[in-house]
Amino acid sequence: MFYLSALFGTIVISIVRTICKRGKQSNKLCQDEKLLQIPSAKISRKWSKRALLIGVVLGLFSSMCIFSSMYADVVVRRIENLANMCDERARMLQDQFNVSMNHVHALAILVSTFHHGKNPSAIDQKTFEDFTARTTFERPLMSGVAYALKVLHSERERFEQQHGWKIKKMEAGDQSHVHDYNPEKLEPSPIQDEYAPVIFSQETVKHIISVDMMSGKEDHDNILRSRATGKGALTSPFKLLKSNHLGVVLTFTVYKYDLPPNATPEERIHATLGYLGASFDVPSLVDKLLEQLASKQKILVKLYDTTNRTSPINMYGSDFTASGDLHRSYIDFGDPTRKHEMHCRFKHEPPLPWSAITISMAVAIIVLLVGQIIYATLNSLEEAEDNYRAMLELKGRAEAADVAKSQFLATVSHEIRTPMNGVLGMLQMLMDTELDTTQQDFVVTAQESGKALINLINEVLDLAKIESGRIELETVPFDVRDILDNVVSLFSEKSQAKGIELAVLVSDQVPDVLTGDPWRFRQIITNLVGNSMKFTERGHIFIQVHLVEELKRTKIVFDDISAQNREVTDNPDNTMPCNTLSGLEVADNWKSLENFRMFKFSNDAMDAINLVVTVEDTGIGITKDAQTRIFTPFMQADSSTSRTYGGTGIGLSITKCLVELMGGEIGFTSKPGVGSTFSFTAIFKENRRSPGDIKRYHSEPTPSDFQGMRALIIDGRCARAEITMYHVRRLGIWCDLAATSESAFSSLLEACNSSSPNLVFVDKDVWGEGSGMALYRSLVDLRLKGTHKSSQAMPKIFLLGSSISPSESDYLRLTGYGDCIRKPLRLSTIAACLRKALGIGVTRQNSRDQSLVLRSVLTGKQILVVDDNAVNRKVAAGALKKYGAIVTCVESGIDAIDMLKPPHTFDACFMDVQMPEMDGFEATRLIRAVEKKINDMIQTGELSAESYRNKANWHVPILAMTADVIQATFEGCMHCGMDGYVSKPFEELQLYSAVAHFLETNATDPSS
Repeated sequence: MFYLSALFGTIVISIVRTICKRGKQSNKLCQDEKLLQIPSAKISRKWSKRALLIGVVLGLFSSMCIFSSMYADVVVRRIENLANMCDERARMLQDQFNVSMNHVHALAILVSTFHHGKNPSAIDQKTFEDFTARTTFERPLMSGVAYALKVLHSERERFEQQHGWKIKKMEAGDQSHVHDYNPEKLEPSPIQDEYAPVIFSQETVKHIISVDMMSGKEDHDNILRSRATGKGALTSPFKLLKSNHLGVVLTFTVYKYDLPPNATPEERIHATLGYLGASFDVPSLVDKLLEQLASKQKILVKLYDTTNRTSPINMYGSDFTASGDLHRSYIDFGDPTRKHEMHCRFKHEPPLPWSAITISMAVAIIVLLVGQIIYATLNSLEEAEDNYRAMLELKGRAEAADVAKSQFLATVSHEIRTPMNGVLGMLQMLMDTELDTTQQDFVVTAQESGKALINLINEVLDLAKIESGRIELETVPFDVRDILDNVVSLFSEKSQAKGIELAVLVSDQVPDVLTGDPWRFRQIITNLVGNSMKFTERGHIFIQVHLVEELKRTKIVFDDISAQNREVTDNPDNTMPCNTLSGLEVADNWKSLENFRMFKFSNDAMDAINLVVTVEDTGIGITKDAQTRIFTPFMQADSSTSRTYGGTGIGLSITKCLVELMGGEIGFTSKPGVGSTFSFTAIFKENRRSPGDIKRYHSEPTPSDFQGMRALIIDGRCARAEITMYHVRRLGIWCDLAATSESAFSSLLEACNSSSPNLVFVDKDVWGEGSGMALYRSLVDLRLKGTHKSSQAMPKIFLLGSSISPSESDYLRLTGYGDCIRKPLRLSTIAACLRKALGIGVTRQNSRDQSLVLRSVLTGKQILVVDDNAVNRKVAAGALKKYGAIVTCVESGIDAIDMLKPPHTFDACFMDVQMPEMDGFEATRLIRAVEKKINDMIQTGELSAESYRNKANWHVPILAMTADVIQATFEGCMHCGMDGYVSKPFEELQLYSAVAHFLETNATDPSS
């Protein structure tokens, strides 16, 4: 125990030293700081150390008290143990003596019954001797038993004649040489009133026959006491004849008849017949008792007759010199006139109280250790307080630096985006003028470059918002398929220019409307597709969206190279190795998906929709060395990547942060020279409310225009055919698939003889390069040559391809049977092409043109533009006037307050946020305060509604118009009373989204 305590103390001291060392290191970092010292804290620590000293002293005193208490408890237990053992021995001796006394009493009754109760007597010496010999085992503690008859002096002569011997006198004096004892040499008993000669005896004491027991002093007194009390009486200890051991004699009186308990001594003397006596060898008796106990060697026992307290008689045991505790046990042998005690002591000295020593030392060690720990803690707290004050100062500096950084970013954003707003706005206004082809190309190039710069600024600011924790996700209903169509439209020109096939596929199990942040979801996919577009020069880029639960059940992969999923070609020996979109090998995305949490654990949240999106490409791939830093900001695969492909290296870092904000994970698998597949998960909710306010990037075609039509999809590559059917089915068209040339010709010829299918979609490279066009030419030749005649018109055939030459396109139109649809496929392009080819819904589609709708909303509306920058005012006014709005411009917030004081005629206000003298937020608060005051006065009747153009509630829509994309959040605008915001430079779609909610109620359809 001691060594364990010491080891524990060593460990604790090491820990405390380590803590102190770290505290010193932390203090060293702040040693150059000028810190303020707090006197009250120092005083508190000073008194704490004094209290600690007092506590340690009290702890050591407590350890001493513990030792004293435990030692006293050990002594008490030792004394109790001694008392228990001594009492046990005394009790056993007393019990066995009482048993022997009962046997003597029973023998007295036997003598009274069979000797005095029978005439003639049934007992003689021989009978008595045999009986006592046979029943010796019942009296193991007796050395002998004898019966003495009461004989009066008048009866002595007749008695002696009857028995043939004289009554002898008991020998007095020293009986140490009892082996020379001879009853024949004893003198006759002197004359006295009565005698008690022994007539019967046990074999062991046969030598006392004829001896007068009344002639011995001890026996005489014993007989008188027994006869007077009617109970057994004990003699004082004396040396027994022949054994030379100390012993006692127990005497019982035999009466003529039963006496009442309250009989007088005279009655008892008169009724006495004789006396039965039994001798006890005390040393032998005690030795036999101790032999029965296993612990007899632990203590020393002595037996005393303490009838005379001043001079007790030692009946058993030699004098012992052992020191220590002494215990006395009192013994009752049945004679109230005799007192006996047993004295007990431990044979050996008591051992040291090791438990008390160990525990008290352990407590003392613990007290010292705790004291050391507390002392070190106080010192560490003192250092921690110093470090804390240093950290507070450094924290203040860091927070100030963070605020300065955010303000700097906001300022830089505002200062860069403000002139960019003017540049892009003026370029847009320039594009609306009459320009020749070269000038138009220059303007478009300049506008695209400006948009690229704006995108770069947005990425840097997004990263800054993520690092500062200020980015928040919106929760609005949106159509995930519409978002993917929008992403495809963004990269359609690049994919066509590179000859890359770009496609999207959304599982039928994904709900039509989800709730989440569509803009950030679009940003993630745009970053991944843009990254793939940058590094892919051939093959394809394939975007897939599935439910996590769907993939967990089926483990769908589109790069299955099994025999039944190989591409079907005209040449049976010419099969592509992989059933992928372009037929090229791709990286296996399942390796990254199986490590996602959603694929290991289920998400039981109510209404949770767990999406998994994969972006697959056949680009250059990522080397293993670069894969570890792919999501690190401003890091690219190698130094040559930025020179060859450009970019800042922060797109994937932003993507990873946005995915994590959506509760998902992102990963990738890549194979150098083959391609990369990026996968991410995101958690949305299914929208169960009315989908009327869904955020869309494109107007959704009406499925009823094509309801009930049937289409034949001719494609030998299953993955590509699945994508085509996905888009066509979205229009409500039933689809059939023909994978081989035989089945395709058969289906087409059958279609010419019936009205089904209505449409045929043929991939340009259906069974190899140019095989789709060859199929169409063969059908046309059959039709023109009259080889195949039919009463039904040939169904419309649409050739699908990423690159279709003008000659091929002209051939399709001139033949009158077909048309072409350029890839990448998306809902709006397919619907427009079908409407044009079939001649349905053209007027309705034109009426839904975004520009016309925006013009219908803004025509004739009074708009106030507030901006301190003249260029921005000019750009905003030009953009609004383009759609028929009546625009008034002011340059300060103070002027805006005057212009918007009711009553006024403005329908909306575009308010710049950062302006001198009074910013847009403060101006908005004052405008709302004025409106509230006037509304309250109209409600109470203090003002007349007629004087305020019969409007009882004044609230002009105010939209923030700012280049500060960090501070211009929807929450910030709502806090000051604004109704929304438009980020500079704003475009047509953004402008429509901002004003349609407030002004669309009065819009009219210009074509109606």
